[in-house]
Amino acid sequence: MVSIVDVYDALVSPRVYKKAFPHEQAMRMIMNGECGTFNPLLLECLIEIQDRIQAYDHEPQNH
Repeated sequence: MVSIVDVYDALVSPRVYKKAFPHEQAMRMIMNGECGTFNPLLLECLIEIQDRIQAYDHEPQNH
């Protein structure tokens, strides 16, 4: 479970060597197996909560 979250975060976060991918592209890459193989149940869960993930990504961060 942690690895799928880590992959998603790595895709949607900017890095020195790449720009952040949009949520839709990151989801497509994960679902297409471009970032590893995940348990189908975890992929279903990710799809179910993707709206909440996207909303969380757009909330202002208190740093």
